Amino acid sequence: MVATENGVVERRREGVGRVRRGIEKKKCKKMKKRSSLQRLFVACRDVFKGLGTVPQPIDVTKLCHILDNMRPEDVGLSKDIPFFKAKRAAQGIPKVTCATVYKCEEFSLCIFFLPPRAVIPLHNHPGMTVFSKLLLGSMHIKSYDWVDPVGSDSSSPPSKLRLARLKADSVFTAPCNTSVLYPTSGGNIHAFTAITPCAVLDVLGPPYSKKDGRDCSYYKDSPYTPFSNGEARTRKEEDGEEEERYGWLEEVEMPEDSKMDWTEYLGPQIIDTSC
Repeated sequence: MVATENGVVERRREGVGRVRRGIEKKKCKKMKKRSSLQRLFVACRDVFKGLGTVPQPIDVTKLCHILDNMRPEDVGLSKDIPFFKAKRAAQGIPKVTCATVYKCEEFSLCIFFLPPRAVIPLHNHPGMTVFSKLLLGSMHIKSYDWVDPVGSDSSSPPSKLRLARLKADSVFTAPCNTSVLYPTSGGNIHAFTAITPCAVLDVLGPPYSKKDGRDCSYYKDSPYTPFSNGEARTRKEEDGEEEERYGWLEEVEMPEDSKMDWTEYLGPQIIDTSC
């Protein structure tokens, strides 16, 4: 997802809530029972060991299991909060608000709040693995992967059209399974459009960092028809195979109306147990 190091405007916004950063340092000791958020933090600390780490399948399963079972209350949210009761967006272009739960060099946890009609435009996650858990609401998600991922983050001129394979183009409603994207697969380039008020918990490993070459790029897409005569479509349909869909992506400047508001995290606290 988009991060403040990539041009996001940090402004405090009312309506989501005001919070303070949720990290407390304590001496290591045996804990009676870890909260879901604490278990997520500990698992992320174990999985993301450094730059370039791509979680192993067993680790992906572990993180997805924790996230799949997380509820809005685990991060201090409720569908009864006025923000989530809104039936329609305010006039003008609705803005997305972001709250950082935790951030270090290896990974970050953040929550995105999207009012109805709010959009996080098509953007990439260079060299990153991202777990997204829709906690509340319904949203449309569209995502792509490069057909040729070699040098996908740096070798192409900004104005050049590049072919991408469509991975998702559907509406998701909470509660639903966690989605995972990888550096070159899983829908690394995606866009969110809120249908109802939404809250999305993201785990990014590693986080965006311009100085480390993980700046966020934005794209616009246009349709691509591989065979104008329809022969390939007919052949695949006869074989019972699902036809792959593609699109042309063109890198663009960060859309002006995509700048985010910023709020502090107010939910349950993470206890940093590192010694």
